[in-house]
Amino acid sequence: MSPSALHNETFDEDVPILIIGGGPSGLLLAFMLEQLGVRSLIAERYATRLAAPKAHALSPRSLEMCRQFGLDVNEIRKLGTARKEAYWVNFITNLAGEHVGKLPYERMDAEVLNSTPTMIHNIPQPAFEELIAKRLSKSNLVEIRKNHTFVGLEQFDDHIITAIQDRDSKEVYKVRSRHVVACDGAKSAVRSFLGIKSEGEDSYETMMTIHFNADLRPIVKEQVGMLHWVMDPLVSGFIIGYDLSGNQVLICNFDSKKWPVESWNEEHCRKVVDAAIGANVKYDILSFRPWILSRKVAKSYRDGQVFLAGDAAHSFPPTGGLGLNSGLGDVHNLAYKLAAVHHGSATDALLDTYEAERRQVALVNSQQSVKNGKKIFGLLKALGTTDPDVDVARHNLYQTIHDERAMVEISKGIEDQREHFDNLGLHIGYVYGDKRIPDNASAYEPSACLELVQLPAIDSSYIGAESQEVAEMTYSTLDLCRFDSFTVLVDEKSSSHFTSAVQTALKQVPLSVAASISLQVVIKGVDFSLQPGQDKWDDVVPLNQGQAVLVRPDQHVLAILDRNAGTAHIVQALRSHLAW
Repeated sequence: MSPSALHNETFDEDVPILIIGGGPSGLLLAFMLEQLGVRSLIAERYATRLAAPKAHALSPRSLEMCRQFGLDVNEIRKLGTARKEAYWVNFITNLAGEHVGKLPYERMDAEVLNSTPTMIHNIPQPAFEELIAKRLSKSNLVEIRKNHTFVGLEQFDDHIITAIQDRDSKEVYKVRSRHVVACDGAKSAVRSFLGIKSEGEDSYETMMTIHFNADLRPIVKEQVGMLHWVMDPLVSGFIIGYDLSGNQVLICNFDSKKWPVESWNEEHCRKVVDAAIGANVKYDILSFRPWILSRKVAKSYRDGQVFLAGDAAHSFPPTGGLGLNSGLGDVHNLAYKLAAVHHGSATDALLDTYEAERRQVALVNSQQSVKNGKKIFGLLKALGTTDPDVDVARHNLYQTIHDERAMVEISKGIEDQREHFDNLGLHIGYVYGDKRIPDNASAYEPSACLELVQLPAIDSSYIGAESQEVAEMTYSTLDLCRFDSFTVLVDEKSSSHFTSAVQTALKQVPLSVAASISLQVVIKGVDFSLQPGQDKWDDVVPLNQGQAVLVRPDQHVLAILDRNAGTAHIVQALRSHLAW
């Protein structure tokens, strides 16, 4: 449908925000908007989501976002892979073959809780989507329509008319909304309709995802792990062990000239899976699909009142697990801004900061993903497994791993993958406005833990008794920040001064804004205190120097407030951010 076919004066339905796509980004955006009191409609192209697990790692930051908005993180942890079985990345000839080396999978040690209240967790993407969808099914502010697809849209001064087709009835209806958010995946129909181009590589490897069910426990035995990097030349990929008793995904790189995509069938999939397992095991091939390993970041995240988020805005290799989490970060950034505009506490210009802040994160994460992919495939070349003759390549593999001198280099090559499987710095260390490319994706400087906060405590019982300190890690600075309010962190000595400044600042904001903006003052020494030995927090957050910290609803610092500036600085920071 061309834009000219949409008429401004006619529409079938009216909703504040229309979300195209019901994947993890679209669902989480709708959930966050619901918590912020904004109604939305999700148009999801498919009647059912793809059963293959797809992405599997929810980063610490993604879980922090879930926690802020009231999603029970330990309920999420009950789904997916138990920590003790997801701890390692194994480098193997095949599952039943020889063990070549291993690395920790991301930061799942107890010490990581010094940096975040929520360590990484592995859960199949469909399970995460279903959990949020169940919460939304009880909502009066969110409607999900499955098997409804985007057709076209036309933008007007204060609204958008979007054509949606019911794929069952083939009928097309029109929805009027103030904003549209496209969360419709890497092949985004909305992005294509708007003509938004992307930067990056179109492709550099052809991959195949094979979803199968098999009980691998008798084969894996004690060599459990989240990822099993299989070095057999017929496979050249990795098994994601969502559930070693049944649910597995094999992602493999293949020569598309030798085995064209159209030649793949269940028989060939079985040859590849058999080579990856290395033993006679019963299993079913549930699905297989080819895809291109590529890196793309949209050149624009906004066109008028239409926004791109998640894979619609960026797609990059799965090497590093950064794609899904980047998308969840997008909607966390966008949700409070959309709500602020809809509630009248900010002008439309606030929404311009979405692209400015999130696109740089995608650029960094996409480059890291490509770097990870190139390094891991470079390791395979060092093993001599790239010979076009599979038998020769397999012989080279075993000859190489039995050569002591060669194993020294192989061990170095495996160690060189450590950054690939530890992206903590990228997950929780990004700062909006910072254009630098991190030297190392793993590097992150932790701050401190809190106590005596009147909030639900962090439940870290899944850690067990590994660390005596874990029991003391009951709160996080993130818990101080409500998703529907700006937060001013102050020291007890400066509390009366800044509390008065906040009250005066609220009187100076525009009348149209005053009723819908919220500022809360949280006082160190009254509302929270630091655990003993957490002096570093004072170095990072200079409250004891008579300053205060103004934090945005998405838990990012907006401004360091000087005592002498007081009210004027608060008003200036809010005005600049909310674009009054």
